[in-house]
Amino acid sequence: MPDVALAPLTVSNLVLRSRRLEIDAVRHLADRAILVDVVGQLIEGLQRERGASGAYLASNAQRFAELRASVVQEVCALESKLREEFARHLEPEQGATAKALSLMAWVLLGLDSLPALRSQIDKHAMTAHDSVAAFSHLIAGLIELVFHVADAAGLPSVSRQLVALLHLVQAQEEAGQERAMGALLYASGQGSEAHQQRVLHLIDAQERSLRVFTEFADPPLRARWEQQQQQLVPAIAQLERLRRTLCVVRPGAALDSNLSDLWFDVCTERITALWQLQVELVRCLREDCAALILSSEKELQDSQGLLRGLRDNPPQRTHAVDRFFDMAMEPAAAASDNGPHGAEATSLMELLRAQSVRMASMEAELEAARRALNERKIIERAKGVLMARLGMNEEVAFRVLQKTSMDQNRRLLEVAEATLALPDLAFANQSRRGDKSA
Repeated sequence: MPDVALAPLTVSNLVLRSRRLEIDAVRHLADRAILVDVVGQLIEGLQRERGASGAYLASNAQRFAELRASVVQEVCALESKLREEFARHLEPEQGATAKALSLMAWVLLGLDSLPALRSQIDKHAMTAHDSVAAFSHLIAGLIELVFHVADAAGLPSVSRQLVALLHLVQAQEEAGQERAMGALLYASGQGSEAHQQRVLHLIDAQERSLRVFTEFADPPLRARWEQQQQQLVPAIAQLERLRRTLCVVRPGAALDSNLSDLWFDVCTERITALWQLQVELVRCLREDCAALILSSEKELQDSQGLLRGLRDNPPQRTHAVDRFFDMAMEPAAAASDNGPHGAEATSLMELLRAQSVRMASMEAELEAARRALNERKIIERAKGVLMARLGMNEEVAFRVLQKTSMDQNRRLLEVAEATLALPDLAFANQSRRGDKSA
């Protein structure tokens, strides 16, 4: 073999090579951000097709046929765009990992099966539930690809943005699943306890994902999110009313199928807002990558500055050792700094692990949230019973429950449960007493 000239082994050469590799890593992330953007567009399209297809089947093809047809055309165009992006990442200079290429292959399998899935929906050869599940299966693979791209970056400087991105993508998918399940229920025209429970779970899951997003998002993006929330107040209030109607109806009881379009539109308005945040986050990520590349390339011109930076920033464990041998410190205090919490978590995996610990500590809070959701469901049902059997409006029905709770010194939930347990005769007697008093 011919001799290959090797660069001399010096500290300066090692530092320069390290910085060049960092620049390459940032360039790869900036390039993968384009992939994430295209994947996100396809996810958003598939989410709409999923919701429209489920409602189309649940309504026996009476609703959402036109919307479904137009969305399918959009998704086909986005699919072609993603295939082109996948082909580009086959080039060695793109630096795609083996895991990423394997996930791309899995996604292609799912995309190749879409025509058969659509044909089954056209022929009404599957249930609405199975249709929603099939689309969700494909979307899950696309989301996994986004997660891998973020995790493989290995760049502490953008780790917080990546954590925010992952949870925003997850929240958007949970909101998309809620839209699909709710549209299915409304279009079917009747309640289903299993589907209602899934909707409640998705509402809870969205709140968790969005809490993490707001914790890790940069201040400008968090401010934009808060501004969006203010702008969406009317839509969110309407969504809450539709959620309440959806979740309190008894299994098998009638739902107004005419509300399916309104439900889909209101959910879509909120999901579009989340999608706009995702687009903005990816744009900021690409801009930060460009700034990092520019800054790093300037630093390459200053080899002495790089050496000073190396001396001034020794590995983290050397700080722990120095503290341990510092005679002015107690050994136990110095040693405690050597644990996993001694330094601020900076890598993506460290941030995710730290978040997992935080999420685990929130189990009690989440359980309380689930109880609150269940209590709300029971109270709303009790209000509905009073409204239906005594002709009250919603506000009066709630005041009756509230006053009974105070008069009897019982929890509002207990009063609601007792109301639901009363036989129809009791309401008839109550109505007659009300007539006499009138």
